[in-house]
Amino acid sequence: MRVASLRQALWHRHVNALAAPAAMLPWLVAGGSLTARLMAHSAAFRVQRLHQRSAPCLADEAGAIGMVKVGRVWEREVMLRCDGQPVVFAHTVVPMAASAADWPMFSALGERSLGSTLFGDPRVRRGELEFARLRPGHPLARRARAALGDASLDAIAAVSADFPDFPNFPTFYARRCLYRRHLGTLLVTEVFLPAVTGLISPAAEPHHH
Repeated sequence: MRVASLRQALWHRHVNALAAPAAMLPWLVAGGSLTARLMAHSAAFRVQRLHQRSAPCLADEAGAIGMVKVGRVWEREVMLRCDGQPVVFAHTVVPMAASAADWPMFSALGERSLGSTLFGDPRVRRGELEFARLRPGHPLARRARAALGDASLDAIAAVSADFPDFPNFPTFYARRCLYRRHLGTLLVTEVFLPAVTGLISPAAEPHHH
């Protein structure tokens, strides 16, 4: 039986393997662009770029992007915010061997949405979603907590105490997807923060006359 180590997550093809909170499931399995979905659930959406640089590949993503062994990749990490509130920590890696022709927009994204670019390019092929629970020791769970900062973590802990849907905090629920363009691969991992379940689509709010 495969067992996840502290630094590696066990990625599943079906979301049911996560036993995720019911309120989180619609976000984990949603098709299409996550950026578009978040924009539809907020008045002000922002991509906060944390960094974009060369970095060592994480142990549980090397095989997914076609690397024989763990090596260096181009890495981009952002926090997606809805009305100022952090709701998704996103981590993207591209093999160093990828050419500029494979992903011509990647190096110049800044604080623009990668998702909008991917879904707007007909040459990009999207793979199947994979799902995982990220335990506190996983590198992406640690980075998400660091990006949130102490004040946000305290707020999340308070929310988790009030809602039994989140008995496992600071375990995070995540999904990832492999994209292909020409010969290049690009892996996007989205770590969903508890606040995402509180988002309400403006279209779904009751109208007062």
